[in-house]
Amino acid sequence: MKTKFEFFEIVERPEDKTAILYLNRPEKRNAMNWPFWRDLPDAIEEINSNPQIHAFVIAARGKSFSTGLDLESFFEQFGASIQAPLGDDRRKFFDLILKMQKGINAVYNSPKPSIAAVQKHCIGGGLDLISACDIRYATVDASISLREAKVAIVADMGSINRLPSIIGQGHTRELALTGKDIDGPEAERIGLVTKVFQTEEEMMSVALATAKEIAENPKLVVSGVKDVMRYSEGKPLEAGLNYVALWNSSFLDSADFRGALQSFKERKRPLYNQN
Repeated sequence: MKTKFEFFEIVERPEDKTAILYLNRPEKRNAMNWPFWRDLPDAIEEINSNPQIHAFVIAARGKSFSTGLDLESFFEQFGASIQAPLGDDRRKFFDLILKMQKGINAVYNSPKPSIAAVQKHCIGGGLDLISACDIRYATVDASISLREAKVAIVADMGSINRLPSIIGQGHTRELALTGKDIDGPEAERIGLVTKVFQTEEEMMSVALATAKEIAENPKLVVSGVKDVMRYSEGKPLEAGLNYVALWNSSFLDSADFRGALQSFKERKRPLYNQN
């Protein structure tokens, strides 16, 4: 089953309880015009509300993952607010940035794990998007960049906020302050992606296999792992330990847990999410 938005396409894989969210503007190398920012929260909500999707891959049609913000169309549409004197128009631009952040935040806050599969260009907003994902893969010929400094913008869609917990302060500052490109192997070396692949086909095969493996685990536990890790970011260890203790004391006595114990006793492989 396919669901189409102006910028996105969702391809469901019910046999695996997974889906692929495609960026679908290949003729512009998936440059992010207004429909990207408008449609992304709705596309993620479509995935969140579908009980048959337990994990999803974010991928892109065409040769590039994304070349980032479509500056030409963006300034055509919103240039007046950007260039206006201080006052109401600047407040409108502030509100616009918050609306744009909503889509990337929706990926990060989804209870369903996301896997980014990056080929060729992943620039600016593309890096913002994958930094909100749980797992990131790339091809060896990927070209990844936090490019905003080179176009006189402070990255404001979450990458400089999320990347320090992924790759550390040093690597984040180097990428953000220089705007330089890194390839797939370098992205793997610094921990931005966990695996690199020679071909896009190989990458997608592994991404889908990983999504399927995640989807086979109890969905309550999977969402719990995400919730606990998200809560623990930037907090003292004790706060995170208390939170996971609260989580397990509230949810551990589930049908999945009881089934797992019974399967262990019977030396059988437990089956979850069967309804």
